[in-house]
Amino acid sequence: MKSNQTFFVGTVAFMIAMLQGSSAWAATGTQIGASGKTYASGEVQCALNPVTGMAPVVQAGLYNPKRNASATVSLNDAPIATVTFFNPDTSVWLANGVNTVAVALSKRSIDSYTFDATSNQLNMCIPDTSGNTRSGDLEYAASNKSYATVTPGCAFNGLTGQPYINLFDNGTYLLNVSVNNVPLTQLGGTHLHTPVFLSAGLNVITVANASISTDYFVRDGGSGTCTLP
Repeated sequence: MKSNQTFFVGTVAFMIAMLQGSSAWAATGTQIGASGKTYASGEVQCALNPVTGMAPVVQAGLYNPKRNASATVSLNDAPIATVTFFNPDTSVWLANGVNTVAVALSKRSIDSYTFDATSNQLNMCIPDTSGNTRSGDLEYAASNKSYATVTPGCAFNGLTGQPYINLFDNGTYLLNVSVNNVPLTQLGGTHLHTPVFLSAGLNVITVANASISTDYFVRDGGSGTCTLP
């Protein structure tokens, strides 16, 4: 699964939601609740959670709220945030599997939204790297066009110690490198390696050789900081 893949809520889920009267699709890519006062994302996205790293997330909250409006947002029956006119929505980080996000205006007025984030990996935003191979402290991509160190080192990034790995071009391929969906650099020619600093939690490093092949490496950045010896 590609790390930047966006998971669209399926037709079946849409039909079930319509039959239950829980939500309806809006033309803008969001879902508006049956009450007309709440909304949720129309699709699951991959984003960088500040603690766990790359993970599936949606937004949910109040739709065109009045000044005194408030609601409780919950995930799988567990309250996670209160939204108001001044803070009308919140990020909802999804668990692996089918998730129910609810926005409760009151005990009798609750809009529910269903999202399927099922994955065979740790979560749907973590690609399958089982085709990669390891030799010592090096991991080689399935395409054999790139390889990376396995054990993170520690170096200053700005004024803070931050874990990093080294990524290498295994030849003279033109490789576009991204970290957690953010472009980092291009390898090729005389530029054949680069340090990759890691954020907290799981990091997805993408190495694309145009449309020919795409390599993935997954690294755990721990807390996102480290202490130099």
